[in-house]
Amino acid sequence: QVQLVESGGGLVQAGGSLRLSCAASGRVFSIKAMGWYRQAPGKQRELVANITSGESTNYVDSVKGRFTISRDNAKNTFYLQMNSLKPEDTAVYYCTADLLNSAYRWRNYWGQGTQVTVSS
Repeated sequence: QVQLVESGGGLVQAGGSLRLSCAASGRVFSIKAMGWYRQAPGKQRELVANITSGESTNYVDSVKGRFTISRDNAKNTFYLQMNSLKPEDTAVYYCTADLLNSAYRWRNYWGQGTQVTVSS
């Protein structure tokens, strides 16, 4: 079964760091259009960071200078390094990507979500 599996969430104090991972599993030939979203309680889901097909990166203004998205295409895995965390970063974080499956078809997938809680 092709899927995206997230890991790395947890509870940290303000100013701390976490690194989220998103790994494609199953028979996957390639990965593209990688991104991280988050959803806080009572809030709409928002795009946090993404990597375009041209390998450029984008960030929501609230995380610029603190978060970094990166990838390892050979492992079909990408990451979100989160530094200087703030309580307002508390949310469930979801990864998404387009995966090339064994039928040579690109399809979009989402991870299961991982909780990030930042205490003050």
